[in-house]
Amino acid sequence: MTVSQQSRGPRAGPGAFLPMSRAEMDALGWDQPDVIFVSGDAYVDHPSFAAALLGRWLEVHGFRVAVLAQPDWQSADAWRALGPPRLFYAVSAGNMDSMINHYTANRKRRNADAYSPGGRIELRPDRAAAVYAQRCREAFKGVPVVTGGVEASLRRVAHYDYWSDKVRPSHLVHSKADLLAFGMGERTILAIARRLAAGEEVSALRDLRGVAYLLGAKQELPHHDFGLGEGSVGESVEGPVKGPVKGPVEGAEDVTLPSFEAVNEDGRAFALATRHVHRETNPGNARRLVQAHGARRLVVNPPAWPLEEAELDRLHELPYARAPHPDYSEKIPAWQTIADSVQIMRGCFGGCTFCSITLHQGRTIQSRSEASVLRELESVAARPGFKGHVSDIGGPTANMYRMECSRPEVEATCRRLSCVHPKVCKLLGTDHGPLRELMRKSRALPGVKKVNVASGIRMDLAADEPEYLEELAAHHVGGHLKVAPEHASEKVLAKMKKPAGDSFERFAAGFRAASKRAGKEQYLVPYFIASHPGSGLEEMIELALYLKKNGYRPRQVQDFIPAPMDIATCMYHTGLDPETLEPVSSARSAQDRGLQRALLQYWEPANHAAVKKALVRAGRADLIGTGPECLIPEDPPPPRPDAPGRPGRKGAEPGYRAPARDRARR
Repeated sequence: MTVSQQSRGPRAGPGAFLPMSRAEMDALGWDQPDVIFVSGDAYVDHPSFAAALLGRWLEVHGFRVAVLAQPDWQSADAWRALGPPRLFYAVSAGNMDSMINHYTANRKRRNADAYSPGGRIELRPDRAAAVYAQRCREAFKGVPVVTGGVEASLRRVAHYDYWSDKVRPSHLVHSKADLLAFGMGERTILAIARRLAAGEEVSALRDLRGVAYLLGAKQELPHHDFGLGEGSVGESVEGPVKGPVKGPVEGAEDVTLPSFEAVNEDGRAFALATRHVHRETNPGNARRLVQAHGARRLVVNPPAWPLEEAELDRLHELPYARAPHPDYSEKIPAWQTIADSVQIMRGCFGGCTFCSITLHQGRTIQSRSEASVLRELESVAARPGFKGHVSDIGGPTANMYRMECSRPEVEATCRRLSCVHPKVCKLLGTDHGPLRELMRKSRALPGVKKVNVASGIRMDLAADEPEYLEELAAHHVGGHLKVAPEHASEKVLAKMKKPAGDSFERFAAGFRAASKRAGKEQYLVPYFIASHPGSGLEEMIELALYLKKNGYRPRQVQDFIPAPMDIATCMYHTGLDPETLEPVSSARSAQDRGLQRALLQYWEPANHAAVKKALVRAGRADLIGTGPECLIPEDPPPPRPDAPGRPGRKGAEPGYRAPARDRARR
């Protein structure tokens, strides 16, 4: 430790909280912190919360970190009260995009915020990352500002914004941040801190992987060697259906995207830009992206390299307090949900077009070691008040643990957007053995009575692993398992990059059989999406008939929300599939979206009029009446009490109603 570090006092230390106030910093003897995290979430010192994860990562590497959580953004007073950081501000909207956090699929204000004390709303602004960055500038001019997190990461290029129904420029334009750190930021933020501490200017950090920045009108595009692999050279990006789609690609180092002005005016240009962005996400061969915004140029460097196992282990085993900051008197719903859970991996190679995980966390699965996971489980079991039930061991997808490409040299040059669609890649290792072993050892730990798997399960992978299904059904399901087939129409599933419907059927049959062998009455609770691009009334009627045939009556249904930068969002906005440039229809009006949602719950008396209208409009009046195939009667049924499952039935699950044949057996 240097003399200057000693004069600034000790770091927060194991088990203590990162300071949130001037008084807490004074108690530590700090004249100022090195880095201040400004977050739209309440501060929970747990690795599931980004400010804690990255803050502790910097702390263990010698930096003093403070947290400004959910500050009053109406003025810069909260920023001034904490004082300026010595190195930089790290700004994030929180664990969610603030617009998705605030608004429903119908653009109505949500009535709760899971990441705020008491679930209260309006503790962060719309487009929080940009607003916070502006307040940083207002409070202390000249202090570098770095934005990151999901909101900034998914808005790093010109993007369609569903809530304003227009194309918006890169987040950097409105935030005026010096750098935007995209993706999972551990490598990037540590490099930024070290180099600023060494005396470099923030403008010198434009050679880092995982950052984006704006060049001035007269600034030259710098040359940087990012160590690109063999797959980086090409004059076009190959298409799976129609061959090369000529795009504005130049050289082996850079891909020039259509300008903000072009994507704002031309849907085809927007689709091409989307396609290029998604093709340049593999750290092994991704090229730098350049996009003009008026006279300025946005530059997006290749993604940061994924963490190695030892790094991920260390990151999750840092000395977190594993609790909300003691200043909070109200419960934080998101914390209550994950308090007794453990993350075992990150990343997803599924590539679902409506999901942002791959674009943010990366396609490469980064897994923790078995020993590290077990140590964390032991620490969870040792916490006061732990009742023996681990709520989840998983990640973005529970059963991708330790799965990877069997040919690293091929993976380094691969531009495939999904390793499992349209079929599972023959090079993908899909062995569930390491996960089964981890599951067995986790439930054998002292003090642990039950270990649930609550994360999503990739059903096409699990369906072919009977031993995994046996372990899952016998020991890791609390009566109901939530799964996400999303739709029944093969046409829509293809647009989603989801497995064909028979994957769900095979998984469901295997799970039911395994549950029966375990002597347990357990059910699947499937999730479905309405109004996804490619889904019209005909496809939703197909889904409704599927639900009727199989006895599913979902209580929790999803309307498609076009999140920034997703492929499905491009389809919704442009009417084009960015991979093939073929037309794709979408339900855009509130009425059309409402009809699709009603079909997902066709049996509800309140939905009768909408379902009838949808059936007549689609030319399927034959489904109205009393016949065995009919969805609704001619006249609306009387309203019924809105009770989950069947009243009085033990273990009734909101979202599940057993098929008639199963009810008869009981």
